[in-house]
Order: sequence, then C-alpha cells, then structure tokens
Amino acid sequence: MNVTNSMTVDVEEYFHPEEVRRSVPVSRWSTLPSRVGEQVDVVLDIFERNHVRATFFILGWVAERHPKLVRRIASRGHEIACHSYAHRLVYDLSPAEFRHDTIRAVSAIEDACGVTPTSYRAPSYSITESSRWALDILVELGFTHDSSIYPIAHDRYGIPGFYRHAAVLQTPSGPIQEVPIATVKVGKIAVTPIGGGGYLRLLPYCYTAAGIRRVNREEGKSVCIYLHPWETDVEQPKLASSLISRLRTYHGLSGMAGKVERLVRDFDFSTLTSVFPGPAPSLVPAGRHVSMQLREARAFGR
Repeated sequence: MNVTNSMTVDVEEYFHPEEVRRSVPVSRWSTLPSRVGEQVDVVLDIFERNHVRATFFILGWVAERHPKLVRRIASRGHEIACHSYAHRLVYDLSPAEFRHDTIRAVSAIEDACGVTPTSYRAPSYSITESSRWALDILVELGFTHDSSIYPIAHDRYGIPGFYRHAAVLQTPSGPIQEVPIATVKVGKIAVTPIGGGGYLRLLPYCYTAAGIRRVNREEGKSVCIYLHPWETDVEQPKLASSLISRLRTYHGLSGMAGKVERLVRDFDFSTLTSVFPGPAPSLVPAGRHVSMQLREARAFGR
C-alpha cells in the first residue's frame, strides 16, 4: 500500500529568506520587483499536471499585496496556512511581538481569501528549544497544527532529538499537532534531513527519493516535504552577498522545477491536515480566538 506524504509550500518573495534579508533591509522590500506570482504559478502548474493538493504557508506581507494570488491558490483546491507576517525569526521576538505578528498575518490572509488558517510554519523553522513558548500562543490563537520544528542540528534552527514523526504536543492552552520536516535515521544515532527545500535543490534527486522511500517503506510513516516557489526561478535577482549565503540560496535553481515534478510523480502527496489530522477540533470554532483578538486590537487602534 502506498503511503501518502504531505507536500507544503512556503509562499514568500525571493528577498524574504534569511540568507537574503541580511543584505536587504525591510525598508527596501516595497521597492523591489515582485516575482512571487510567476513563481507560484510554476508550482501550481506542476501540482495540477500531477493531481496534487498541497498546503501553502502564506506570508502575511505577501497576502496583503497579492490577494488575487492567495485566492488563486485556494481556488485550485490547495490548503491555506500561515507563514507569519514579516518573516521574522521567532526566537528573535518576544511573546508579545510573536502574537502581534501572527494576528496580523492571519488578518491579511483572511482579508485576501476568506480563509482562517489553522496551520502555522515559522520562518526558517525558528521554533527552537528557546522559543517553544510560541506553540502555546498558537493554540491560544486557534491553530491546530504547527510545522516549525526541524529535528536536526543546524546553525540557525532545529531541536536535535525531537520527535522525527508527527506528534500531538500538549501546551498550557491545549494540544497542537506538530509535523516535523522529513528526516531519515542513519545508523542508531545520526538523523539526516530529506525534507526538500535546499536539501532537494542542492543534492542529487536520488538522495531525497531514497530517504522518503526508506521512511515510507521501512518505518511505515508519512513525511512532510517543503519547497519555496523562488527556488524554481533562475532569473531572480541575486541579492545574497556572502559566498555561503549565495551557495545556499542560488545553487541548483535550474534543476529544482524538474526535481519537484519528478517527486510528485514518484510519490503520493496531499495536504498537511489530511495526512496528519491531529487533535480533535475544539468546541470553539477554529480561528475564533484570533478573530476576537483582531477585533479587540482594531478597536483600540493597535
């Protein structure tokens, strides 16, 4: 029996990744040419050709400026989720700042397409050991799913030793389904990332494919794969400055679309919440908490 995996897409502009932000201040964002629409269309067309429904984590900043794009994604039958508002790392924020950023993102997404997202992914997987408090806030705001924890060691993110597979976590405010990005265990200790994104773009396709097959067949588990639409765009302005940043961001762009197409032909994929249903729904309708806080914030001019 085939295992269905989760396909997810982080919708952001080419100047939003952390490796580029170091060279491009927020004040310049609105002056740069937008490419996200064309980039997302490449991904949407790949999915349509292969009958794939995916979860699109939308940046609130993008939703405000491109509401028609968000509606286009939803109209193709894909799941709408939240990727923060301003692509700020969670562990650089205070709890109050994180709450405000998330509420603003949800508001922008709701205004764009009429959908209240119930799944969240932090920029650069920045819910780490020091910022796990964010999960409690997400539950308070009505989220049922999070996909922000990478169970690996990395210079910018990760919680080594965390659950490799989806698990319901308990927070002071209630449960939330955590869906880690895909990893494969090598030997008894080593955990290696196979979750897509830069790992799919930078490494040979067979690396990712072999890892997914191993988890699906030997462990009998579904995995969560991700990508960014900008990773398919060879013509994007190359704004990252350092050698390491340019390598991480731009190497492998020319082959990424082909790899994604091959991936969705070789494996079965669907949305995050259909593959990982998570905790039973609350008696309070999803999103009501955040909607109430949005109304209060607007009433007091915050």
